[in-house]
Amino acid sequence: MGKSKLTSKGQITIPKDVRERLGLRPGDEIDFVEDKAGFRVQKRMLASPFKRYRGYLKGLAGRDPDDLVEQMRGS
Repeated sequence: MGKSKLTSKGQITIPKDVRERLGLRPGDEIDFVEDKAGFRVQKRMLASPFKRYRGYLKGLAGRDPDDLVEQMRGS
């Protein structure tokens, strides 16, 4: 692993080998996480865009799709 130096603006350059191992690309966000051993850097994992819809279709399982379409159309 490499090392970095903090600039007067509080910025660091993440060494290439670390960026590659973390799979970092320009624009990615990283988190600095404190634990008992100190700090660790990890790539921020974005939540699935579908997670907010979990349970949205609950109760529709096993129903006839044609009946559901007719119900939505108001037929």
